[in-house]
Amino acid sequence: MVTVQNLTMRFGSRVLFQDINLKLDRHKRYGLIGANGAGKTTFLKILSGEINEYEGEVIIPKQYRVGVLGQNQFAFEDFTILDAVLYGNKRLYDAIKEKENLYATGDFEDDAVNNRLAELETICVEEDPTYEYDIKIAKILENVGIPAEQHYNLMSTLNSADKFKVLLAQVLFPKPDVLFLDEPTNNLDIETISWLEHELQRHEGTLVVISHDRHFLNAVVTNILDVDYQKIREFTGNYDDWYIAANVLAKQQELENAKKQKEKEQLEAFVRRFSANASKAKQATSRQKQLEKLNIEEIKPSSRRDPSIVFKAKRQMGDEALEVRHVSHSYGDHKVLNDIDFKVEPGEKIALIGGNGVGKTTLIKIMMEELKPTEGEVFWGATIETSYFPQDTTDKIEGDGTLYDWLRSFDPKRDIAEIRNCLGRMLFNGEQQEKSVEKISGGEKHRMMLSKMMLESGNFLVLDEPSNHLDLEAIVALGEALHNFDGNVICVSHDRELLDAFATRVIEIQENGTIIDFRGSYEEFAQAKEAGTL
Repeated sequence: MVTVQNLTMRFGSRVLFQDINLKLDRHKRYGLIGANGAGKTTFLKILSGEINEYEGEVIIPKQYRVGVLGQNQFAFEDFTILDAVLYGNKRLYDAIKEKENLYATGDFEDDAVNNRLAELETICVEEDPTYEYDIKIAKILENVGIPAEQHYNLMSTLNSADKFKVLLAQVLFPKPDVLFLDEPTNNLDIETISWLEHELQRHEGTLVVISHDRHFLNAVVTNILDVDYQKIREFTGNYDDWYIAANVLAKQQELENAKKQKEKEQLEAFVRRFSANASKAKQATSRQKQLEKLNIEEIKPSSRRDPSIVFKAKRQMGDEALEVRHVSHSYGDHKVLNDIDFKVEPGEKIALIGGNGVGKTTLIKIMMEELKPTEGEVFWGATIETSYFPQDTTDKIEGDGTLYDWLRSFDPKRDIAEIRNCLGRMLFNGEQQEKSVEKISGGEKHRMMLSKMMLESGNFLVLDEPSNHLDLEAIVALGEALHNFDGNVICVSHDRELLDAFATRVIEIQENGTIIDFRGSYEEFAQAKEAGTL
């Protein structure tokens, strides 16, 4: 359905990818992966037609309907929410709006008006044969968490996260033949991500999706497009299949090169020993020719680099960690937390989950004394030293100093080498450490906050959505670090692979502000919930 021929993309002298030839087939769902900056989003924009300046050709037959997940959350401020979704089928939207206008203002004694109405009716029937567009839109909106009573409100009344959900509903509504999605799980809670997985599994056309959610990729994609070495290589299978295959290929190449290197050394030794010996000259010449034919490829290091995240507590914990006593909180008349009561024992690692807007961040802020609860109290153990990753990290890391200066400002007496080593473990090399804080990306700011937490060496880690803006390799490294950490963890995240990597307990905040408190892994919690035993 989508053909890519001899595609090359450059930014100035930098080659992003070169001589790409791919055929993306119907009934296949492609996960587009690669390191940050490798060119994933650029490639998706080339496929969707948003970027036109490149060498080569992208061919999508005209009869196919193409859907692209919008990124401008403010493009439909004056639309109702329902109309914003309907706009996903522009032909149907235009026909319905023109028809409504003619019925309201048209002269029905005018043949031109009646003829035009007949034409518009034909378009509506072609695009919506069952006359159920409003029912279909309402169902999608409710599935992404926008309740029916809001569907005729203006888009301008929604927060950014809900606007993104409407854009997702907009691209799914027309059921496009070719679907391009860039980070569709952003701002979605776990239940909505699960719904989206099932929707995409039923997609009958071609899908190309970028995501840093490993669980989502494993559930949805049938093929992987790996952007690396200025190439885009295709693998059959999901993310885990690719990961295994990529490592096997790398090991095979390493073994093959080792074999060739040994053979080369033997040939060189023979040539050195016998090239001056007349009786062996013929053999030496033959070995020299063999040597010249040997192609010992240097194993290219992947453009991916895994950060080294290690949390070590500098202080041993006592017998008491944290107690949340009958905490309730309201915003005006809206009660988000309702008599929350639980105790955290030393060493427990908690996944704090729940739908969008149920109060997860509110509870975290109350714990961290950034917010005073309407009712109740929070008690920390006397030996507890917290280290905090706030949800608004990108806003908190600011200033015109260097990365090194920003970290050192929290502890001016800290050893210089320790600060620089910590930044290095988070993939900031010596030159990058001198970058201005105000010029780094959201993902880099998240890595900076993780650097700060490593230096703080707290024995109780509190993290609110730490995986936002991180790539797959960093999320995996974070999960391993939390798993290996000898202390307490409370972490809010919608990334199920991350939660399952470390959690020994799950606390889910319900819509009514109460909690489900489950002792066990996230996978065990999900199984219990699916079985209806919670």
